[in-house]
Amino acid sequence: MILKPSFPYQLYLVISEKDCLGKNFLEVAEKSILGGVDIIQLREKNTSTEDFFRKALALKEITEKYNIPLIINDHFEVAEKIGSAGIHVGNNDKSPSSLRNELFFKDKIIGYSIEYLSQLENVNTELSDYLGISPIFNTDTKKDTVTEWGLDSLSKIRSLTEKPLVAIGNINSYNAASIIKAGADALAVVSAICSTENPEKAAYEIKNEIVK
Repeated sequence: MILKPSFPYQLYLVISEKDCLGKNFLEVAEKSILGGVDIIQLREKNTSTEDFFRKALALKEITEKYNIPLIINDHFEVAEKIGSAGIHVGNNDKSPSSLRNELFFKDKIIGYSIEYLSQLENVNTELSDYLGISPIFNTDTKKDTVTEWGLDSLSKIRSLTEKPLVAIGNINSYNAASIIKAGADALAVVSAICSTENPEKAAYEIKNEIVK
Protein backbone atom coordinates (compact mmCIF):
# COMPACT_ATOMS: atom_id res chain seq x y z
CA MET A 1 0.00 0.00 0.00
CA ILE A 2 1.31 3.45 -0.96
CA LEU A 3 1.58 5.85 1.97
CA LYS A 4 -0.04 9.13 0.94
CA PRO A 5 1.08 12.52 2.20
CA SER A 6 -1.21 14.03 4.81
CA PHE A 7 -3.50 16.93 3.91
CA PRO A 8 -2.99 19.54 6.63
CA TYR A 9 -4.58 22.43 4.73
CA GLN A 10 -7.82 24.04 5.88
CA LEU A 11 -8.54 27.00 3.59
CA TYR A 12 -8.12 26.20 -0.09
CA LEU A 13 -8.34 29.01 -2.64
CA VAL A 14 -9.44 28.11 -6.17
CA ILE A 15 -8.48 31.05 -8.34
CA SER A 16 -8.82 32.19 -11.93
CA GLU A 17 -8.28 35.54 -13.54
CA LYS A 18 -11.95 35.71 -14.53
CA ASP A 19 -13.20 35.14 -10.98
CA CYS A 20 -11.12 38.09 -9.73
CA LEU A 21 -13.41 40.46 -11.67
CA GLY A 22 -10.74 42.68 -13.16
CA LYS A 23 -8.39 42.68 -10.16
CA ASN A 24 -4.84 41.40 -10.58
CA PHE A 25 -5.24 37.72 -9.74
CA LEU A 26 -1.66 37.51 -8.46
CA GLU A 27 -2.35 40.28 -5.95
CA VAL A 28 -5.57 38.55 -4.92
CA ALA A 29 -3.63 35.33 -4.36
CA GLU A 30 -0.98 37.02 -2.24
CA LYS A 31 -3.52 38.89 -0.12
CA SER A 32 -5.51 35.70 0.40
CA ILE A 33 -2.39 33.95 1.69
CA LEU A 34 -1.82 36.78 4.14
CA GLY A 35 -5.43 36.31 5.26
CA GLY A 36 -5.03 32.60 5.96
CA VAL A 37 -5.28 30.61 2.72
CA ASP A 38 -2.85 27.69 2.96
CA ILE A 39 -3.17 26.00 -0.45
CA ILE A 40 -4.06 27.41 -3.88
CA GLN A 41 -5.42 25.82 -7.03
CA LEU A 42 -5.19 27.57 -10.38
CA ARG A 43 -8.31 26.77 -12.40
CA GLU A 44 -8.40 28.44 -15.81
CA LYS A 45 -11.06 27.33 -18.26
CA ASN A 46 -11.24 28.20 -21.97
CA THR A 47 -7.65 29.37 -22.23
CA SER A 48 -4.66 28.17 -24.21
CA THR A 49 -2.04 25.90 -22.67
CA GLU A 50 0.51 28.70 -23.20
CA ASP A 51 -1.61 31.20 -21.30
CA PHE A 52 -2.27 28.70 -18.51
CA PHE A 53 1.46 27.98 -18.26
CA ARG A 54 2.31 31.69 -18.09
CA LYS A 55 -0.22 32.30 -15.29
CA ALA A 56 0.86 29.18 -13.39
CA LEU A 57 4.50 30.18 -13.51
CA ALA A 58 3.71 33.67 -12.21
CA LEU A 59 1.48 32.29 -9.44
CA LYS A 60 4.13 29.74 -8.44
CA GLU A 61 6.53 32.59 -7.62
CA ILE A 62 4.03 33.84 -5.04
CA THR A 63 3.16 30.44 -3.57
CA GLU A 64 6.84 29.57 -3.22
CA LYS A 65 7.50 32.89 -1.48
CA TYR A 66 5.05 31.86 1.25
CA ASN A 67 5.72 28.11 1.08
CA ILE A 68 2.15 27.45 -0.06
CA PRO A 69 1.39 24.41 -2.27
CA LEU A 70 0.21 25.22 -5.80
CA ILE A 71 -2.26 22.77 -7.32
CA ILE A 72 -3.04 22.81 -11.03
CA ASN A 73 -6.57 22.03 -12.19
CA ASP A 74 -6.77 19.42 -14.98
CA HIS A 75 -3.71 20.46 -17.01
CA PHE A 76 -1.22 17.70 -16.22
CA GLU A 77 1.26 19.06 -18.81
CA VAL A 78 1.33 22.46 -17.08
CA ALA A 79 1.56 20.85 -13.63
CA GLU A 80 4.62 18.86 -14.68
CA LYS A 81 6.23 21.71 -16.60
CA ILE A 82 6.16 24.16 -13.68
CA GLY A 83 6.81 21.51 -11.02
CA SER A 84 3.59 22.10 -9.10
CA ALA A 85 2.82 20.53 -5.73
CA GLY A 86 0.02 18.56 -7.33
CA ILE A 87 -3.04 18.40 -9.54
CA HIS A 88 -6.81 18.29 -9.17
CA VAL A 89 -8.89 16.23 -11.59
CA GLY A 90 -12.55 15.45 -12.18
CA ASN A 91 -14.41 12.65 -13.92
CA ASN A 92 -13.63 13.90 -17.41
CA ASP A 93 -9.92 14.47 -16.85
CA LYS A 94 -6.91 12.18 -16.68
CA SER A 95 -7.60 9.77 -13.83
CA PRO A 96 -5.63 9.55 -10.57
CA SER A 97 -4.83 5.90 -11.33
CA SER A 98 -3.30 6.94 -14.64
CA LEU A 99 -1.43 9.87 -13.11
CA ARG A 100 0.08 7.71 -10.35
CA ASN A 101 1.75 5.63 -13.05
CA GLU A 102 3.68 8.69 -14.24
CA LEU A 103 6.97 9.44 -12.55
CA PHE A 104 6.21 13.12 -11.85
CA PHE A 105 2.86 12.46 -10.17
CA LYS A 106 3.93 9.40 -8.18
CA ASP A 107 4.42 11.40 -4.98
CA LYS A 108 2.50 14.58 -5.79
CA ILE A 109 -0.78 15.71 -4.23
CA ILE A 110 -3.70 14.44 -6.30
CA GLY A 111 -7.22 15.70 -5.64
CA TYR A 112 -10.25 13.98 -7.15
CA SER A 113 -13.75 15.43 -7.46
CA ILE A 114 -16.61 13.27 -6.25
CA GLU A 115 -20.01 13.64 -7.93
CA TYR A 116 -21.49 10.21 -7.15
CA LEU A 117 -21.34 8.10 -3.99
CA SER A 118 -20.26 5.11 -6.09
CA GLN A 119 -16.97 6.89 -6.77
CA LEU A 120 -15.97 6.32 -3.16
CA GLU A 121 -15.38 2.67 -4.01
CA ASN A 122 -13.21 3.09 -7.09
CA VAL A 123 -9.44 2.91 -7.45
CA ASN A 124 -9.18 6.62 -8.23
CA THR A 125 -10.48 7.51 -4.77
CA GLU A 126 -8.02 5.07 -3.23
CA LEU A 127 -5.10 6.65 -5.07
CA SER A 128 -6.08 10.27 -4.34
CA ASP A 129 -4.83 12.37 -1.44
CA TYR A 130 -8.10 14.20 -0.94
CA LEU A 131 -11.62 14.20 -2.33
CA GLY A 132 -13.25 17.34 -3.66
CA ILE A 133 -16.93 17.26 -2.69
CA SER A 134 -18.34 19.34 -5.51
CA PRO A 135 -20.52 21.28 -5.12
CA ILE A 136 -21.79 21.46 -1.55
CA PHE A 137 -24.15 24.20 -2.75
CA ASN A 138 -24.72 25.14 -6.37
CA THR A 139 -22.63 28.02 -7.63
CA ASP A 140 -22.26 30.19 -10.71
CA THR A 141 -18.49 29.62 -10.87
CA LYS A 142 -18.83 25.95 -11.80
CA LYS A 143 -21.81 24.83 -13.87
CA ASP A 144 -20.62 21.42 -15.12
CA THR A 145 -21.39 19.49 -11.93
CA VAL A 146 -23.98 16.77 -11.39
CA THR A 147 -24.95 16.70 -7.71
CA GLU A 148 -25.60 19.45 -5.18
CA TRP A 149 -24.49 17.53 -2.11
CA GLY A 150 -25.69 19.65 0.79
CA LEU A 151 -24.71 19.12 4.42
CA ASP A 152 -26.53 15.81 4.95
CA SER A 153 -24.80 14.13 2.02
CA LEU A 154 -21.45 15.53 3.13
CA SER A 155 -21.99 13.90 6.52
CA LYS A 156 -22.84 10.62 4.79
CA ILE A 157 -19.64 10.77 2.73
CA ARG A 158 -17.70 11.49 5.92
CA SER A 159 -19.09 8.29 7.44
CA LEU A 160 -18.04 6.25 4.40
CA THR A 161 -14.43 7.30 3.93
CA GLU A 162 -11.38 8.35 5.91
CA LYS A 163 -10.01 10.38 3.01
CA PRO A 164 -9.61 14.12 3.60
CA LEU A 165 -12.69 15.92 2.26
CA VAL A 166 -12.41 19.32 0.61
CA ALA A 167 -15.83 20.94 0.23
CA ILE A 168 -16.43 23.45 -2.55
CA GLY A 169 -19.44 25.31 -3.87
CA ASN A 170 -20.89 28.61 -2.65
CA ILE A 171 -18.90 28.60 0.57
CA ASN A 172 -18.53 31.78 2.62
CA SER A 173 -17.97 32.96 6.19
CA TYR A 174 -21.66 32.46 7.03
CA ASN A 175 -21.83 28.74 6.20
CA ALA A 176 -18.19 27.74 6.74
CA ALA A 177 -18.60 26.48 10.31
CA SER A 178 -21.61 24.30 9.44
CA ILE A 179 -19.73 22.68 6.55
CA ILE A 180 -16.77 21.84 8.78
CA LYS A 181 -19.17 20.48 11.40
CA ALA A 182 -20.80 18.28 8.73
CA GLY A 183 -17.47 16.60 8.06
CA ALA A 184 -15.26 18.65 5.73
CA ASP A 185 -11.55 18.77 6.52
CA ALA A 186 -11.00 21.84 4.35
CA LEU A 187 -13.02 24.48 2.55
CA ALA A 188 -12.30 25.43 -1.05
CA VAL A 189 -13.43 28.95 -1.86
CA VAL A 190 -13.70 30.89 -5.12
CA SER A 191 -16.00 33.93 -5.23
CA ALA A 192 -16.11 34.64 -1.48
CA ILE A 193 -12.43 35.56 -1.73
CA CYS A 194 -11.67 36.28 -5.40
CA SER A 195 -14.64 38.57 -6.02
CA THR A 196 -14.35 40.68 -2.89
CA GLU A 197 -12.79 44.12 -2.52
CA ASN A 198 -10.63 42.87 0.35
CA PRO A 199 -9.43 39.28 -0.28
CA GLU A 200 -7.20 39.30 2.81
CA LYS A 201 -10.10 40.20 5.11
CA ALA A 202 -12.40 37.69 3.38
CA ALA A 203 -9.86 34.89 3.78
CA TYR A 204 -9.27 35.81 7.42
CA GLU A 205 -12.98 35.72 8.22
CA ILE A 206 -13.50 32.30 6.63
CA LYS A 207 -10.36 30.85 8.21
CA ASN A 208 -11.55 32.11 11.58
CA GLU A 209 -14.81 30.20 11.12
CA ILE A 210 -12.84 27.03 10.34
CA VAL A 211 -10.51 27.13 13.32
CA LYS A 212 -12.80 28.50 16.04
